[in-house]
Amino acid sequence: MNLFDSTWTDADAAATDLALLPVGSTEQHGPHAPLGTDVLTAEAVAEAGAAAYEGEVVVAPAIPVGVAEEHRQFTGTLWVSEDTFRDYVRETVASLAHHGWDRVVLVNGHGGNVGALREVAGTIVREDAAYAVPFTWFEAVGDHSDEMGHGGPLETAMLRHFAPELVCEERIEAAREGASDGWGEWVSYANLAFDSAEFTENGVVGDPGAGDAALGEELLELAAESLADLLVAVESRDVSRPLHK
Repeated sequence: MNLFDSTWTDADAAATDLALLPVGSTEQHGPHAPLGTDVLTAEAVAEAGAAAYEGEVVVAPAIPVGVAEEHRQFTGTLWVSEDTFRDYVRETVASLAHHGWDRVVLVNGHGGNVGALREVAGTIVREDAAYAVPFTWFEAVGDHSDEMGHGGPLETAMLRHFAPELVCEERIEAAREGASDGWGEWVSYANLAFDSAEFTENGVVGDPGAGDAALGEELLELAAESLADLLVAVESRDVSRPLHK
C-alpha cells in the first residue's frame, strides 16, 4: 500500500508491521539525467520490492533531500547536514512505528546517504521502539554493482526503463565526454577529493551510454528480488535486544 495515495482509513486497515521508506537526494546527475534521479530510483525499487513481496507492506513517501554537499558546485543540488538527515529519518520512522509499522526498511538511492543511514538505523534499533535497516539498491544487483558510477550506466539504464521521458538522449554524448572513469582521486587507498567537481567536468562518473532500457529492467528486477528477500528476513527476525551485561 502506498501511503501517499491512500486515505487514512485505508492506512488504518493495513494488517502489517512492515514499511518501506524510500530515501534519495536532489542533486546533479550530469547534463542528461534529472536532479531527482536518486529519489525516482529509490521509489521505483520500493514499489517493485513491495510488489515482489508476497505479504503486505506499507510504502511511505520518499525523503527527497539527503547528504549531498559533495555536489554543491552543480546548480540545483540540495543538501542537509548529516545531523538533520539522521533526525528526519529517525522521526519519520518513529511516526511509522506509532501506527504499528515498526519494522522499516530504508530503501536508499544515494551513495552519500549510506553512512548516515547505517548510523541512524543503529540508533533506532538500540534506543527506539522500532527496528530499521538500510538497503541501498545499487549494492544489491549482483555483479552489476561494480558498474555503479554517478549518472552513469546503472542509473541511466534504470531511468530509460521506467521513466525514459526524463532522460535527455540528445545530451548522452556530451555526458560521456565530460565524465570521469571513477569516483575520486585515490592515492595510497585514500581519496584526496571531497567534491565531485574536483574529478568530473560535468558531474558524471561512468558511461551513461552503456546503460540501455533492457539493463534497467534487469536491474529493477534484481533490486526488487533482493528487497523482497530482505522483507521476509525483517518480518521473521527476532528484534528483541540482548540484555546489557
